[in-house]
Amino acid sequence: MNSAADPAADSSTAAAQPFTHLDSAGQARMVDVTEKQPTVRSATAAGFVRCGATVIAALRDGTAPKGDVLAVARIAGIQGAKKTADLLPLAHVIGVHGAVVDLVVGDTGVSVTATVRTADRTGVEMEALTAVSVAALAVVDMVKGLDKSVTIENVRLLAKTGGKSGDWHRAAE
Repeated sequence: MNSAADPAADSSTAAAQPFTHLDSAGQARMVDVTEKQPTVRSATAAGFVRCGATVIAALRDGTAPKGDVLAVARIAGIQGAKKTADLLPLAHVIGVHGAVVDLVVGDTGVSVTATVRTADRTGVEMEALTAVSVAALAVVDMVKGLDKSVTIENVRLLAKTGGKSGDWHRAAE
């Protein structure tokens, strides 16, 4: 496993690398990926929407007042992955060739996982994180009438494959 999987690992390598999104004057810029060859890449992210018992019951029974919460959140997450470059100013417009968003209702909330795939010049980590975030926001939007204390927690990248930096997997949680 590479050192990127362990945040406490030696940071001297990261410190020696220049910031790719800054020009020589320190101004933000979009990295030019024109010369890079497209490769197959994927990324998986996850998050959690903490909900109270009333919301959990409504999700399990299918009685949420706004309708099918999980279906709406799933579609919102896929749409979020496709709109990432519209939301993040330095993200590249890339082809999202596959996006899967899974939502699982548990005893304390909803687990959200998204995997995004492409064959492009740059990775899809931000697309996977955006998919999870937007799906989680959709859950909150759909249940806020039942419980305004619902929270989004622990949105994080779990894994990425492909590209120049190779594969990376978060250490077991």
